[in-house]
Amino acid sequence: MADAVKAKEALLEAQSGLQKFFDNSAGYVIFPNVGKGGFIIGGASGNGVVYEGNQVVGMAGLKKLNVGLQAGGQAIIEVIFFETHVDLNRFKEGKFQFAAETSAVALKSGIAFNAKYKEGVAVFALPKAGLMADASVGGQKFSYKPIIM
Repeated sequence: MADAVKAKEALLEAQSGLQKFFDNSAGYVIFPNVGKGGFIIGGASGNGVVYEGNQVVGMAGLKKLNVGLQAGGQAIIEVIFFETHVDLNRFKEGKFQFAAETSAVALKSGIAFNAKYKEGVAVFALPKAGLMADASVGGQKFSYKPIIM
């Protein structure tokens, strides 16, 4: 959870335009350390924290396996914002995955101010280290485990 707090700070430092998403979304999940890598066959994985409003409600897992032209490795911060409670509940119920062609908005490009939700979600990625020519998040599968307070 401490990594998620630091990741949120890094996201806002890289792109202050994300503040409107943090303030206005029904919820979000921050994956502070998504590792991506591959050579022809690739994958990604990470663990994250799920927020409803600004309250922690659970933990999430991310997995992706893909085949195709790719090479390299990268560590990123990924955040997924949910526009409505229906969208957030879909994620919590395990009924959420990205379409194959979905890509994240790379925050280095500085376009968070104009970014919009697509099908109830907005996805942003901030590279931490490494080099990989792939911004796709399509095919990612998620797990959710609520935190009982």
